Amino acid sequence: YSLNPMVGVIDGFRWAILGGEAKLYWPGFLLSVALVILVLASGIWYFRRMERKFADVI
Repeated sequence: YSLNPMVGVIDGFRWAILGGEAKLYWPGFLLSVALVILVLASGIWYFRRMERKFADVI
């Protein structure tokens, strides 16, 4: 269950909608946040690297 990267997102929405009734699964939530930060940072790094060639390709 917790190996699925969407667990934190789904539990976060469940917690936001249902309020205090649903427990937030912190390890899954923190794993999802860390994964989002990693993907964002790698996307920014890749874009900065390819930015000069980007206009020529399009």
